[in-house]
Amino acid sequence: MAFCSRSTEEIVGIFTSIAFMVDSVKYVRKAFTKHWCWPTDDCSSEEKDSAISLAVFIVTFGTLFIGLQIYNFKWSAYLSAAKRKMVAEYALPFSVLVMSFVGTYGMSSINLETFTDPDFESSPVYEPFTYTAMKWSGCSAEGTHKRAATSEDACNGVNAASFVTTIALGFIVSVLFFVEANVASSMVNSPHNKLKKGSAYHLDMLVTALINIVLSILGLPWMHACLPHSPMHVRALADIEEKVELGYVKEIIVRVRETRVTTLVANILVFLSLLMIPVPLEYIPIPALYGVLLFIAISSLEDFQLWERVLLLFTEQTLYPPIHYIRKVPQKAVHTFTALQLLQLGVLCGLSFSGVAYLKMLFPFIIIALIPIRKFLIPKVILEEHLEALDGSH
Repeated sequence: MAFCSRSTEEIVGIFTSIAFMVDSVKYVRKAFTKHWCWPTDDCSSEEKDSAISLAVFIVTFGTLFIGLQIYNFKWSAYLSAAKRKMVAEYALPFSVLVMSFVGTYGMSSINLETFTDPDFESSPVYEPFTYTAMKWSGCSAEGTHKRAATSEDACNGVNAASFVTTIALGFIVSVLFFVEANVASSMVNSPHNKLKKGSAYHLDMLVTALINIVLSILGLPWMHACLPHSPMHVRALADIEEKVELGYVKEIIVRVRETRVTTLVANILVFLSLLMIPVPLEYIPIPALYGVLLFIAISSLEDFQLWERVLLLFTEQTLYPPIHYIRKVPQKAVHTFTALQLLQLGVLCGLSFSGVAYLKMLFPFIIIALIPIRKFLIPKVILEEHLEALDGSH
């Protein structure tokens, strides 16, 4: 990944933010499709309750609105800079608490979906797969429609094609994990974060691979790099100063507290969240979770230069902020580079959100293709010195 530039990192990062937004909007849309009572519908059905749709909309976007308002408090003139930053850092948990209270008690008559499993009392939280000997035969007619690995009659055996298919799919997922981990690591280790400790790309990949082998045997979800959580984690550990230049406020990272303790504690807390089932997780509506995804997606956009240049497309030229590349690169070259990045982002989104399974399988290879596109094709359109200013070191 030595050729992975800022352009590739930001395309993947913004794609992840868009994916969060799409998932949240799909959830709200599903609620309206399922519960909203149109004049042509039979409103006598229990599922057709427009109040549920409105409640999902209010809790989802209410969580987003409150979170953004508190998060943007850091730009206000109240209190000191340190106190404003502290308030902004607690925007997300505060918004979840407020909207969970509203959804659980303020809308107690509305049946909002929660984290509670209706079968929780009769089934354990987790039960490992039970493996049986595989035969070189195939699935029985009765077992073809069953997916449970614990079902003895689900599949009497497997054939050679099954092994080849799983190897191919496993390779594709491995490529995705490799690219995602390297992109996330590259963003975390960017020069503007001023990290002192050396990177460990290969060691991180080795540890991830070993952990995923164990998780596969136990039938648990795989571990992989998180975007945009990883850069946000670094920012949370950083000391940031505000610098005013020609009337514009610019944030500069002074230093980062480099430690693995926060990551370890965070994952331990995730594990301990199993003890929060059913209480208090049953008091947190699912729409609040999608509000959290929207908040993470939107609040992370400000860290991407691509998003900054997208806003320049709709900004009067005389009002451009005093950014370094604005002084060195002609306006046409800036907008051309932005358009080329948006084109690549559009292709990535088109493949991912198309709904066609075979196209989604190409997703990791499209990400890899972004690297040679930036390295060999874009320099034929934009001068190298302009690219260095637009896409150089962070």
